[in-house]
Amino acid sequence: SMSLPLRDIERKAGYLQPEHCAPPPPHPPSSGQMWFIRDGCGIVCGVITWMLVFYAEFVVVFVMLLPVRNAAYSLANGALFNTLAFLALASHFRAMCTDPGAVPKGNATKEFIESLQLKPGQVVYKCPKCCSIKPERAHHCSVCKRCIRKMDHHCPWVNNCVGENNQKYFVLFTMYIALISLHALVMVAFHFIFCFEEDWSKCSTFSPPATVILLILLCFEGLLFLIFTAVMFGTQVHSICTDETGIEQLKKEERRWAKKSKWMNMKVVFGHPFSIAWLSPFATPDHGKAEVYQYVV
Repeated sequence: SMSLPLRDIERKAGYLQPEHCAPPPPHPPSSGQMWFIRDGCGIVCGVITWMLVFYAEFVVVFVMLLPVRNAAYSLANGALFNTLAFLALASHFRAMCTDPGAVPKGNATKEFIESLQLKPGQVVYKCPKCCSIKPERAHHCSVCKRCIRKMDHHCPWVNNCVGENNQKYFVLFTMYIALISLHALVMVAFHFIFCFEEDWSKCSTFSPPATVILLILLCFEGLLFLIFTAVMFGTQVHSICTDETGIEQLKKEERRWAKKSKWMNMKVVFGHPFSIAWLSPFATPDHGKAEVYQYVV
């Protein structure tokens, strides 16, 4: 389409006037500061996510597991469900409060551009909105108001962009939510099977109508989120393996970066080498030898 070359010319024109940019803030925020996006919609969605997990937690523990006579069944399922729920919420917190790869604001100054020592004919792009030199594969997010490296999309559920530094936690979040949804559905099925044979009063501390309503709501929630997060997990893993972010797929951008194997692409996001830490939201991925991106434009 015609718009792409025009956009490049605009960008180049923007690059030619770096002095229009406000100088970068004198004190860059310290690395000790937590990353948090002040977006009303995102905060509401994040709170809803936690509330839905706590609702499932309540129904699983107090409606299904505690009243059941079989202690081994209750203990095993309780331990599994609570572990997965804890990992889901920890992944959510890490995805929300990790800087996704924001490019420093206002670095499109003459000095910085000269310091890049560009070869003749080499083009750098300046983001007109945040006045920063755009590394390759970075995109501007209108919600975060920053350019984000390898931005995939902005997700209101985690109130953050999914980008280079937090994609691992986002993928783990979708995986653990899909797993607790599946586990809850399986337990509801078993509960109905056991309780139709037994007297309902032995099977729940709540009245039969209340129990049925609580379980049906859990079923509805479980099904909805199992489908939603499983699909999201699949698309994320696919885009990691093909090394093409959601935005790049939408814009059909031409590849200018090195092609790597699917396994290497997975290691870039989840850490090098492969280990059990891939499944942990507490392990910050070490890109090690897998990281071959050079963000020098």
